[in-house]
Amino acid sequence: MKENQHIDEAFIETEEKLVEELEGQRNLKEGTWQHWMIAVIAFLWSLYQLYVVVVPTNSVFVRSFHLAFALALAFAMYPMFRTPKTMSCIPWYNFPLGISSVIGALYIFFNYDALNARSGAWSHLDVAMGIASMILLLKAARRTLGMALPVIAGIFILYDYFGQYMPDLIAHKGASINKIVGQMYLTTEGIFGVPLGVSASYVFLFVLFGALLERAGAGKYFIDLAYSLLGKYDGGPAKASVAASGMMGIISGSSIANTVTTGTFTIPLMKKLGFPGYKAASVEVAASTNGQLMPPIMGAAAFIIAEFLGLAYTDVIMAAAIPAFVSYFALFYIVHLEAKKLGIKGEDPSKLQRAFDIFKGGIHYIVPIFFLMYTLIILRQSPQMAAFNAIFFMMLIMVLQRPAYAFLEKRELTTEVWMSGFVDIGHGMINGAKNMVPIAIATAVAGIVVGSVTLTGIGLILAEVIEELANGNILAVLLLTAVVSLILGMGLPTTANYIVMAALTAPVIMSLSGDLGYLIPAIAAHLFVFYFGILADDTPPVGMAAYAAAGIAKSDPIKTGLQGFAYDIRTAILPFAFFFNNKLLLIEGVDATDPNNPALWQWITNPGEIGMIFITAVAGMFAFSSATQGWVLTKTSGFERLLLLAVVPFMLIPNMTSAWLGIGSEYISYVIGFGLYGLVYFMQKNRVKN
Repeated sequence: MKENQHIDEAFIETEEKLVEELEGQRNLKEGTWQHWMIAVIAFLWSLYQLYVVVVPTNSVFVRSFHLAFALALAFAMYPMFRTPKTMSCIPWYNFPLGISSVIGALYIFFNYDALNARSGAWSHLDVAMGIASMILLLKAARRTLGMALPVIAGIFILYDYFGQYMPDLIAHKGASINKIVGQMYLTTEGIFGVPLGVSASYVFLFVLFGALLERAGAGKYFIDLAYSLLGKYDGGPAKASVAASGMMGIISGSSIANTVTTGTFTIPLMKKLGFPGYKAASVEVAASTNGQLMPPIMGAAAFIIAEFLGLAYTDVIMAAAIPAFVSYFALFYIVHLEAKKLGIKGEDPSKLQRAFDIFKGGIHYIVPIFFLMYTLIILRQSPQMAAFNAIFFMMLIMVLQRPAYAFLEKRELTTEVWMSGFVDIGHGMINGAKNMVPIAIATAVAGIVVGSVTLTGIGLILAEVIEELANGNILAVLLLTAVVSLILGMGLPTTANYIVMAALTAPVIMSLSGDLGYLIPAIAAHLFVFYFGILADDTPPVGMAAYAAAGIAKSDPIKTGLQGFAYDIRTAILPFAFFFNNKLLLIEGVDATDPNNPALWQWITNPGEIGMIFITAVAGMFAFSSATQGWVLTKTSGFERLLLLAVVPFMLIPNMTSAWLGIGSEYISYVIGFGLYGLVYFMQKNRVKN
């Protein structure tokens, strides 16, 4: 058995510590009672989430316990302020805060029947518990997620109460404290609403599956495999970074974790071969943030989109697939162009391991992913059951992999070897729960925003404001929404940003697009705001993924973020493309009488047509990437850039382009696009020869 087949425990532990440090978690000394306390709570949380899959439980009870575990860990894992003392131990005052927050979360569970009986006529204790619990939740959110989300939630609460004093444009009659607390805490319209429900039922299981895969060694395997396949080509380490980040995106919902896992290895290699530090970091940032576009997890948003729209989860995956892969192909091409511009060659092939040896040595990491996709797409199991089965399949592999290595290497099968798999499972379950803390807290706090929208009708008011500002121009509506998503996303995690924007602006897009004569499926509006929330992860001045990559590359984080955003410009045009051309989402059309009804959408299922849509979209994105990078085979002239930009609408929105030009067929639009692209190619080829 070759060395590359062994599980690199040092790599796994280093990556885990880096993620904890970047996310602001306490660094408790291993073996102390506080370290063990967090581990036990996290393990029990994972165990509980697996238990409720097997034993059906009232969804409100599950949400209550889900939030209780998250709050307990939030106060234990994240300090109020970062000082050497608070980062190395848990000060005493965190224990009453944590216990109080748990009691507040479980109040719904213990008083479920009584609360239902007096619905609307809340007692003084109900209201007092609600106020205290909301304050504690916002405090936990500030620790885990920063100030942005708690401030936004606080503004919405103030707006709920002081509605009658607001400017006429956004005024409403105002809500009493009893009504606000009832909406946000004592019913399933706010904190315990749909976002937290999705976090508790689906997201946790997929994050746990990813954590188990990572603990088993899949992260290092994906990196090694990508590097062995692509390292010898121009800019090889950068291409390996893109490929590895895409594979990691399948199992990871965090851009920071993705950046650290792949970037620790790929960024130094990129610098070694000649990439400037900030560009090496930027490639990793762009690749890692885009990992959240990759089905099946999509940064946890896929499940929430499905729940909001009443859409099958597999349909969300299907709609998101082409834009996600097109985005990654385009980034791969951008990296290729950067390598050509900088004259960066690949690694010496003699220094690379054989790709097939690496592939077969870790094929057991790929099997569970295919098993998950098979149970989801072919067997059509529920996401919850598919993830549950995949988790136990993964656990079986973890138990057997080390004894299998020992057997093949003819080493003694000791008790320690047999037990090591169970130890890894324990670590994976603990890490999975820890990874869920920010997501659970974010979905709970975002529920306050969703509850406020329902309580005040701010969505209808916002539609009027945006319509007034846009002056009846659908492109202006989309640009305003994109800017708001980017600004919010600078301070919010992707999942929370999506929930807020889905509650506020996605319905506005749907309403105004219908009024302006554009019939689109609701998922186009939801994916639109989701994409721009992701782009905010590398947008200065916040851009946490950019800070993580810059730390590894020892580069300027602002410069890194700006360059990463420049690479991601190609992703920014995709939402506009699939808004105007729903075929990119594999949707042929919607019912004019009810465009929000997924049952009435016409899906594209013909493999030939799907292939054509994908190939032309890739060509359009390649042309756009060449135009922005100023390179095809050599440096582009101004005229060539114009020709390349002209290719984009012919390929990405052929329906609208053919209508504008009166050419009658989308296929003619494709032919013109390929013709223009070919013209640029031959112009460049002749120039290179001469």
